[in-house]
Amino acid sequence: MAEPLYQQIANDITRQIESGVLKPGDRLPSTRQLCEIYEVSETVIRFTMIQLKARGLVYGQPGRGVYVKKD
Repeated sequence: MAEPLYQQIANDITRQIESGVLKPGDRLPSTRQLCEIYEVSETVIRFTMIQLKARGLVYGQPGRGVYVKKD
């Protein structure tokens, strides 16, 4: 069975963080931008953010965005 979309997107963003494409302190694209980039719904992106936060890779600032955690 294929991985759920949110898992695939979380893995892609994780790779971007681990490879240095996204650096500590960088702001992730907005939910709307991520929906357009990955051609998915806001619900899928919400699940993606839950995954990334659970992995300890990002943190949210209400009203400001989601950022890559600093080590």
